[in-house]
Amino acid sequence: MVQHDQGQIEQQIELPFVESVRISFQSLMIRFWRSIITTAGITLGIAFLVSVWTNSEIGEAMKSSGRTDQIASFEDEESTGGISIKDRWLILMSLIVCVVGIANSMLMAVTERFREIGTMKCLGALDRFVVRLFLLESGFQGLAGAIVGALIGCIGSILLNLKDFGLDVFFYFPFFPAVGDDGAVRYGVLLIILGGCVLGMILAVIGAAFPAWRAAKLPPAEAMRTEV
Repeated sequence: MVQHDQGQIEQQIELPFVESVRISFQSLMIRFWRSIITTAGITLGIAFLVSVWTNSEIGEAMKSSGRTDQIASFEDEESTGGISIKDRWLILMSLIVCVVGIANSMLMAVTERFREIGTMKCLGALDRFVVRLFLLESGFQGLAGAIVGALIGCIGSILLNLKDFGLDVFFYFPFFPAVGDDGAVRYGVLLIILGGCVLGMILAVIGAAFPAWRAAKLPPAEAMRTEV
């Protein structure tokens, strides 16, 4: 009997990946405002990361330009690569908070969608399909939040440096990766923004991993009986 059931499962037709993307996107639109709140955590964390990193890159670029007469003292004895140890810890804590917030939000989403998940599984949805849906939803939220956060962080850092350096910021703005006079590698703002977007999406997927697994393991009959 078990082998017969396994044979039936193996013969099930799985929906294409494009269809999974469409269903995930549609689910986010239905819960638009809840998604916005979840995305805000990633936005703030990535904005802080990009702001600190961009500020460091601009400072190093201005220092290399020779305009030391306009540069405020931003170096710290505990700093490494232009970012102080204190800022590194603050960035790490903010990103951890983002992951915890996403995990909590996705767990709540699983609880609210017991009947939906049970219906999908009764109609033949496999565990990996349910996992894929939740990971895609969190990935979309993470990417959207990271893009907005990276832009906010970059623009905020530019505005702050305009106060100290004036229009020289635009003349020496570190758009692309480069090697400084001291041999240190400068990542460039464009690479920082790209890295922030990728990191935000990865953190969102990590935060949703356990809720997605929990959703996939729900017994269909129990999920259908749950009062929400």
